[in-house]
Amino acid sequence: MGEVKGIFVTGTDTGVGKTVVAAALAALLKAEGIDVGVMKPVQSGGVCENGRLVSEDSRFLMEAAGVDDDPGLVNPYCLEPPLSPNVAARVTGTHIDIGVILSAFQELRRRHEMVVVEGAGGLLVPITDDFLVADLILALDLPAVVVARPGLGTINHTLLTLRCMLQMGIRALGVVINGYRAETAGLAEETSPAEIERLSGVPVLGVMPYVPSVNVERAEVGELVEVARGCLGVGRMRGKPRLQDFYQSSPALQPPRSWKEIEQVTHEDHVQRVIEEELL
Repeated sequence: MGEVKGIFVTGTDTGVGKTVVAAALAALLKAEGIDVGVMKPVQSGGVCENGRLVSEDSRFLMEAAGVDDDPGLVNPYCLEPPLSPNVAARVTGTHIDIGVILSAFQELRRRHEMVVVEGAGGLLVPITDDFLVADLILALDLPAVVVARPGLGTINHTLLTLRCMLQMGIRALGVVINGYRAETAGLAEETSPAEIERLSGVPVLGVMPYVPSVNVERAEVGELVEVARGCLGVGRMRGKPRLQDFYQSSPALQPPRSWKEIEQVTHEDHVQRVIEEELL
């Protein structure tokens, strides 16, 4: 995987299948002989089992990757309300400490060659009142894979996400279209992947079909690995992408001059300030 020490999996929305894709990537990397760990920093919508909250997403990721790390490292914060993490924390009286998340990630990095990290929702979901998922990606210094829906509207949603990533200085490894169903697919599903690549300059790593044998809630991996092996191009993620590569090749993601020279610096300063405050 070259210089890439981890992958952050984000999405164009909630419910697009980030957990399934993150698990598939982790399992494929493991099959390539890479010691891979997994992480779900914040889970909202946790379920209560035997008197304690459990992150079903984290459990599924661990099952797919075949790891037995401390669940508290894999998922430092598990909140019951199915809300944005900052609101779920507010209504439950929980303080989300970004420093705790960063420390857990560093411990997983020490234990594994790579770590696949799954975010909550999309890029602009707030983890705390002043720290977004995008800020966490920057703080972890990871490139990101974007998971998108297969149907009509996905071009717009995906390009918006990729443009936001470029504006904030987040490296894009590629896009995965998830949940494709051949029996109901129309022209939009068939043409969107190529259009996303053409307009963004970012590779579509593959189109993942719906896999009936996979069940995240019951941690049933089913045929996920076999299906993913046939449709995900992990090899296309090699190396460390540079933002200027996408600026030069993309007709749709050319940012205004102010984005590159002003907004990006301002946002990075904000991220650094929040991290320093959390670690004090």
